[in-house]
Amino acid sequence: MLFNSWIFAAFFLIVLLLYVRVNLPAQNWLLLVSSYVFYGYWDWRFLSLIFLSTIIDYCAAIGIETAQHSRTRRAVLGISMIANLGLLGFFKYYGFFAAEFMALLNSLGIEASLPSLRIILPVGISFYTFQTMSYTIDVYRGQIRASRNLRDFALFVCFFPQLVAGPVERTQDLLPQITRPRVRNPQAFSEGLYYIMTGLFRKVVVADNMARLANTIFATPSSELTGIEALVGVYAFAFQIYGDFSGYSAMAQGIARWLGFELMTNFRMPYFAVSPSDFWRRWHISLSQWLRDYLYIFCLGGNRGGRWKTCRNLLLTMILGGLWHGAGWTFLVWGLFHGILLVAGRILSPPAVASGHSSGVLDWTRTGLSRLVMFHLVCVGWLFFRADSVQQAADLVWLICSNAEVTQFAASGLAMMAFFVGPLLLFEYFLEKHGRLLALVDAHWFVRGAVYSYCTLMLLFFLPTLQHDFIYFQF
Repeated sequence: MLFNSWIFAAFFLIVLLLYVRVNLPAQNWLLLVSSYVFYGYWDWRFLSLIFLSTIIDYCAAIGIETAQHSRTRRAVLGISMIANLGLLGFFKYYGFFAAEFMALLNSLGIEASLPSLRIILPVGISFYTFQTMSYTIDVYRGQIRASRNLRDFALFVCFFPQLVAGPVERTQDLLPQITRPRVRNPQAFSEGLYYIMTGLFRKVVVADNMARLANTIFATPSSELTGIEALVGVYAFAFQIYGDFSGYSAMAQGIARWLGFELMTNFRMPYFAVSPSDFWRRWHISLSQWLRDYLYIFCLGGNRGGRWKTCRNLLLTMILGGLWHGAGWTFLVWGLFHGILLVAGRILSPPAVASGHSSGVLDWTRTGLSRLVMFHLVCVGWLFFRADSVQQAADLVWLICSNAEVTQFAASGLAMMAFFVGPLLLFEYFLEKHGRLLALVDAHWFVRGAVYSYCTLMLLFFLPTLQHDFIYFQF
C-alpha cells in the first residue's frame, strides 16, 4: 500500500474511525493487526520474517536483562545480532556476494558454481532489522529496560506509518508512546495535515515528475547525451530521491500524528548543508544517528583512537552505510565517496563554515558558496548511487566534465525542474530562515491556506501518468 494511493486512504480511514472509538489496550491491538495487514498487503509470506525478528529480539532482551554474568549477556546479544544480520544478509546480499565470489574464482582459473536462488527482498527489512537491533543493544548497555509485553513490543517493531521506510525509531522514543494512553492534542490535526500535504507535494509533484526526467536520461546511452543533459539528469535524480524519501517520511509523521504519536524528523533541508557533516545531520537523520551511535561509536570506537583511527572509522562507517542501501558496487562507491568527504571535511573545514551560521555580507556569501559546493558534491555521490554500474557513472562524470553543449532537451529539462522544484526550495528557504520545520503551522491562516491550496492544485493538475514506488522501499 503506497501512502499516495486510494487503497491506503481507505485503509487508514477505517483504522482511524475504529481507533478513536476505543482506548488502551484495544487501540494497540487494533494498530498491531492493522500493521500486519498493511505489511502483508505487500507480500503475506514475509510476515513470518517480521514475526521471527520480533520473537528473537523480545526473548533476547529479556535474556540479556536477566543474565547473571557478563559473558552470558554478551553471548545472548551475539545470538541476536547473528540472527538479525543473518536474515538481512541472506535476503539482501546473498546474490551479490555469490556472483562476485564466483567471478573471482573463475578469474583465477577455478571452476566454481554456487546455488542460484531467486530471492525476493522483503520490503522494509533493513529498517525494522536496525530498529530491533538498536533495542537489544540498548538493553545490553543498560539504557532501557526490556519489554515484558509482547503485544506492545511487536507494535514497536511493525508500527505501520514507519514500518517499510523508516524513520528508524529509538526504543526510548517510540515504545513509551505505545505503552501510555494517547493524549488528545489540539495541535495534532493541524500538524498532521501539514506533514501529509507537504509530503504528498514532495512525493507526487516533485519526485514523480523528476523521476520521468531522471529515468529518461539515465536510460539513454552516454554516447547519445551531452554533458549538460547528463548534469540535468543528476539534478533531477537529486530532487527525485529527496522528494521521494522526505515526502514519505513527512507523510509517516503526519499519519502517526493523527494517531497520537510523534515520530522523529528524518530530514531538515539537507540541500542547504554547508559541509559533509552538516549534510548528514540533515539527511536521513535516523539512519545517520543509528550508524553514529551503534556502528561508529559502539563497534568501532568513534574518535577515541586519535586522528587516523577516527578517519578509518568514518570511512568504514560510510562504506557499510552505503552497502546498507543495497548490494552493489555503486552503493559501495557512494558510501566511500561520502566517507572521504567526511574525512576531508573534518580535516579541512574551518569551524565558521561547518557551523552554518553567518553574519554580514562576507559570511553570507561564504555560506552561500559552501551550500552550492556541498550540493554539487552530493550530486556527484547521487550519480554513482543512481547509475546502473560504476562504468556508467564514470562515463557520465567524464561527459559532464568534457561536453558543455546546451541542447533544447537540456533547456526544457532545466525549465521543468525550475517549475516543480523552485517552489519547494523557496519554501525550504523560508523554513531554514525560521529555524523550525513547523513554522508554517504557526503562520497566519491566509498563508497556510495559500500554501495548501497551491499544493492541492499542483496535485490535481500535475499528477504524473505513471505512479512510481518509493525509492527506499527497495532498501
